[in-house]
Amino acid sequence: MGPKDAGKARLDVITMGRSSVDLYGQQIGTRLEDVSSFAKSVGGCPANIAIGTARLGLKSAILTRVGDEQMGRYIREQMAREGVSERGIVTDPQRLTALVLLSVENDHSFPLIFYRENCADMALCEDDVDPEFIASARALVVTGTHFSRPGTDAAQRKAMRLMRRAGGKVVLDIDYRPNLWGLAGHAAGASRYIASASVSNQMKTVLAECDLIVGTEEEVLIASGESDLLAALRTIRCLSSATLVLKRGPMGCIVYEGDIPDDLEDGIVGTGFPIEVYNVLGAGDAFMSGFLRGWLGGESLETAATWANACGAFAVSRLLCAPEIPTFEELRYFLKNGSPHRALRKDEAINHLHWATTRRSAIPSILALAVDHRAQLEELAARANVEAGCIAEFKVLAVKAAARVADGRPGFGMLIDEKHGRPAMYEFARHGFSWLGRPVELPGSRPLRFEFSQDIGSQLVEWPVDHCIKCLCFYHPDDPPALKDEQQRMLRALHDAARKVGRELLIEIIAGKHGRLDDDTVSRALDELYDLGIRPDWWKLEPQASAAAWAAIEKTITKRDPWCRGVVLLGLDAPQRELEDAFAATAGASIVKGFAVGRTIFMDAAEAWLAGRIDDEAAIADMAARFGKLTEAWWAAHGREAA
Repeated sequence: MGPKDAGKARLDVITMGRSSVDLYGQQIGTRLEDVSSFAKSVGGCPANIAIGTARLGLKSAILTRVGDEQMGRYIREQMAREGVSERGIVTDPQRLTALVLLSVENDHSFPLIFYRENCADMALCEDDVDPEFIASARALVVTGTHFSRPGTDAAQRKAMRLMRRAGGKVVLDIDYRPNLWGLAGHAAGASRYIASASVSNQMKTVLAECDLIVGTEEEVLIASGESDLLAALRTIRCLSSATLVLKRGPMGCIVYEGDIPDDLEDGIVGTGFPIEVYNVLGAGDAFMSGFLRGWLGGESLETAATWANACGAFAVSRLLCAPEIPTFEELRYFLKNGSPHRALRKDEAINHLHWATTRRSAIPSILALAVDHRAQLEELAARANVEAGCIAEFKVLAVKAAARVADGRPGFGMLIDEKHGRPAMYEFARHGFSWLGRPVELPGSRPLRFEFSQDIGSQLVEWPVDHCIKCLCFYHPDDPPALKDEQQRMLRALHDAARKVGRELLIEIIAGKHGRLDDDTVSRALDELYDLGIRPDWWKLEPQASAAAWAAIEKTITKRDPWCRGVVLLGLDAPQRELEDAFAATAGASIVKGFAVGRTIFMDAAEAWLAGRIDDEAAIADMAARFGKLTEAWWAAHGREAA
């Protein structure tokens, strides 16, 4: 029985407790004092497990508190993006969301500071625990930290009672952090073990009510109060009949269902995956996510343990916590194919699968107004004898025109450039579009050159995470070898930079301006780029002369990268009637997801507005009418209704 088929529960698992924003130093191999920039992600053991189980196919939720501020809203929004139910997230108007700062000093030292003084999640109380919500899930995960204070302890125990009353399972992740029990100073956040009779006595009162208990060797010691591992496991077994899972890092794990054997290796041993350690933080949460996916999915304990170990291996080989937990597609690929790399973050196939299956949002189609043109508008401005600054003002009008057509509906977007379009980008952000692409190519360059600097990666760091890189390359498969080699090197560098900084990439290929456009021309061009490991999220392609050409393109993309979002059609300043015919030609090509058209829509309005013959409203109305007609033509060609 699969996890989504079992019983009538709406949720598979609720995790309870910590939720924070993690800020991880991006300079590796240095002290936290010397880190200059940080990567942001959701953190906290229960929050990570909620995301991890959702990625692995379980229906998950989290019961926690966040602050009524930007970081709290970030956690809410990220949970929604990951498919985690927000029903149990309580907003605390009095307290701030917790923060964590970390650096990777070396492969065994990870300085860590918790900013958790009177934080929101530690104010979780019994009143936050809704019986109906708890009963809607098959399992509840509680964590050690929230037994460290009376209020959160009472909240977790109430949730445990309700879960058991509803017939569900209670899972304990011991998750021992001495610092969070007040046993170490602020600078000792990375400390993993300090013996404490008071902590052990507290944890022992929890064990009897659990169905699954998971911990490292140190966590088993603190939960039992013993100093010897065998004695610790037997003490826990005397207090609880739960399935016990002993985590052993690269050695895998051992699962004990009944009596604890004299030889600890006689338990159910999960195969380990020796992986280069990059950052141990989050490994346990990834492990728990994988184990729960198997355990709640009705798999054997051996399978659950193997999945858990594999997920933990992914986490230690990457920098962050929740963002690095694999999806189920990625996990299955790894278990089937393995990896030639001990450092999984260096495996291009796995990295692409991870990227493609964790994109921020689904974008099934794009209907875009392209106003990223620079040279053409500069020529119009010069002809009208007006300052180039007027181009920026006109692009703001174009955004308003596109917004008038989109009217808040999903699937609409724009292409806007950095050179003249920054005010337009600010206007764009006010209207709730689905997608924004930004060009990086030097207009007209062949061989390809980037506009502001050939060090493309340094530019992309400053971009908002949801802006898509767009790059036009005049590329023909029959170009001279030296030209092709140079173009390919530039596109590969751009692809690598996009993945490094976590931005989506659209590559626009125009072949017809520099050679014959046959039925296989573009598909051959795409094959050559795929051979180089270039796998953009989107392709932007010129209209094709036949259905056979589109069939060849679709076959290539589907075979080489089934995770590609698709193709958008470009306009090339074609008359509306020609574009409508081009739309119709793509009706049988499901890989074509929309269009990004510019001059056909804005050119007449731009010329008249820059020359002073029409006012702002007339320009907006003209562009909106043209964009609207193309949108209707697209929907008509593809048999779709307006959203």
